[in-house]
Amino acid sequence: MKEFSSTDEKIIKATFEILQREGFTKATTKKIAAEAGVNEVTIFRNFQNKNNLVEITKNYYLQLLISKLEEIFEFGEDEGIEEYLKISFFGILSLSDEDFSIIRVAMEEVRENPENQLLISEITDVILNKLEEFFKLKMEKGIIRQVNPKALAIMCFGMLFQSVILWKIYNKNLEFETNYYADDLINIMFEGINP
Repeated sequence: MKEFSSTDEKIIKATFEILQREGFTKATTKKIAAEAGVNEVTIFRNFQNKNNLVEITKNYYLQLLISKLEEIFEFGEDEGIEEYLKISFFGILSLSDEDFSIIRVAMEEVRENPENQLLISEITDVILNKLEEFFKLKMEKGIIRQVNPKALAIMCFGMLFQSVILWKIYNKNLEFETNYYADDLINIMFEGINP
């Protein structure tokens, strides 16, 4: 990751704060400068324009989140499926509010500018690729039957992770014990829904 001066880091942090609160269209360089405690000229000198600053900010925070996601979804060759899914589920639950804010900003970006889905796509691709890689390994070892590993990855992403991500992002109160929720979803995945 690129190194930034302390002033640039303050500007990037301020930009992210403004993006979270107000979205791209209302994030002005004047507001960002005030939040960062710098002169607006410093923003233009260091980042040329608002669009460039926003792109650098999004990329900076995206790389931080992607590093965490790669760590959460890393697996050992002999790790069991239930163990891996639970560890990953609780890894997502333990992400900081700032991490969820990165996802929220990425989702808002898609809403404000539907043709720009890069951030949210990169975030989901990291998770889906790791899950797919894990399931391919389990198929190669004969631990699970041959199925489409991408479909299995998407199913697990949707069941276990997307629900948590959406609850955390939209501050919904989890009115159930997350341990039981994870256990129930994994049970349904392994046992199905037939009586």
